[in-house]
Amino acid sequence: MSADLSGAALWQRGCERLAAELPEQQFNTWIRPLPPAEVAQQEENGHEAVLVSLRVPNRFKLDWIRSQYAGRIEAILTELAGKPARLELSLAPREAIAPLPRTQPSSMTMGQVLNQHGLGVPAAGRPVVPTSAAARPAAAPVAAQPTAPAAPATAASLIQPGATPNVPPSATRHRINTSLTFDTLVPGRANQMARTAALHVAGAPGQMYNPLFIYGGVGLGKTHLIHAVGNALLKDRPDARVLYLHAEQFISDVVKNYQRKTFDELKAKYHSLDLLLIDDVQFFAGKDRTQEEFFNAFEALLAKRAHIIMTSDTYPKGLVDIDERLTSRFDAGLTVAIEPPELEMRVAILIKKAEAESAPMPEDVAFFIAKNVRANVRELEGALRKVLAYSRFSHKEINIQLAREALKDLLSIQNRQISVENIQKTVADFYKIKVADMYSKKRPASIARPRQIAMYLAKELTQKSLPEIGELFGGRDHTTVLHAVRKIGGERQKNTELNQQLHVLEQTLKG
Repeated sequence: MSADLSGAALWQRGCERLAAELPEQQFNTWIRPLPPAEVAQQEENGHEAVLVSLRVPNRFKLDWIRSQYAGRIEAILTELAGKPARLELSLAPREAIAPLPRTQPSSMTMGQVLNQHGLGVPAAGRPVVPTSAAARPAAAPVAAQPTAPAAPATAASLIQPGATPNVPPSATRHRINTSLTFDTLVPGRANQMARTAALHVAGAPGQMYNPLFIYGGVGLGKTHLIHAVGNALLKDRPDARVLYLHAEQFISDVVKNYQRKTFDELKAKYHSLDLLLIDDVQFFAGKDRTQEEFFNAFEALLAKRAHIIMTSDTYPKGLVDIDERLTSRFDAGLTVAIEPPELEMRVAILIKKAEAESAPMPEDVAFFIAKNVRANVRELEGALRKVLAYSRFSHKEINIQLAREALKDLLSIQNRQISVENIQKTVADFYKIKVADMYSKKRPASIARPRQIAMYLAKELTQKSLPEIGELFGGRDHTTVLHAVRKIGGERQKNTELNQQLHVLEQTLKG
């Protein structure tokens, strides 16, 4: 290391370089709140090197910094130090985060107290900008101070300095399913963006992607994902006020409080949260008073930089009978889709779920089930339970033949109900064309596109060969069918809207 660049100076210079390279919001969220790194010289393979040790406050930040920034940090530090630099990330012990003193002189505001501890939270009354350098106090690591032991402030009081003290967290029923975590969620292309956004929120709630709106069909893992965020935040901050509920429960609360004229209780329950997780907001449709109360809660939570995550079966602008004030706010943060899982992801889900049941599943059996159960994760888990139960009751090993026997009802229903003619009618109805257009020689895009989609579904959902499918589509050559299958299959991987349409068609055809 150069003589004029000490360990602390090296890390400081490295952070300055990162601040210049990264978008401001990214730097303020992930890099600025980190404590100073420990820099030590060491020898590697007979050459001088630098070991940079960095302690990160929680697992989610650690994983994200390692995957997104570690390589660039090492490159910058190597350049500045003039010798190889290696970044070593580890979790900071909880006691390394300095607690706030129990009492403070009356002349100091809460904001000044927090700034004194390096937490960088604006003083009370100053507008909080989402892209501010301020990190959430409960997530920001602070070097241990030689202060007397003291109880940390509540999460909400740190978010909004000067706020009314919270009800103890023990008084709040989180309603979080502790088994639904990021560890038990199988990642894949279908949920990649939604999972990444959820990890961002779990690592830095109140900062980015607020509100987070996750949409997709039934049984695709939306509920699992928002429970995972709740579990992650509670693990990192047990005192956080987190609440999960289905939209129908919120509607029920509004009705009860309307009957009792106790809307202050409703506000006290929902306006004081740090994280609100609410499922299936499409159920608010047509319920004006519910929408009004949710709008008020929504505004109150955003004002105090609490985080809101919602799920729905469609994107915000597609919601019916929902006030435009709400849909515009739903769309103001980040909207992401969870798509039906692709074949490889379905296989991975089956294998992981089987391992959790202490019943390892051969890969060929997982592929067999995944190919025959395409609709969603819920149906996939149902098929797995049937196979595992059949294996246990019959005392037989799990193989393809056993899976075929266990799922014979499901397979027979599929084979009986789904025909090429049924596919043609369903697709024609969906795209508002005539069934006769499926066999005709007409080639305008409004007809050719649905015809290709019907050919693709015929190949995916039936046992017909390409020539047989071509014959049922007006005597077309098998190469025409192959072209349609490849084209729609390729576009499905890239086009979210097309994938959603295909998912709806598949579910409709499977009843």
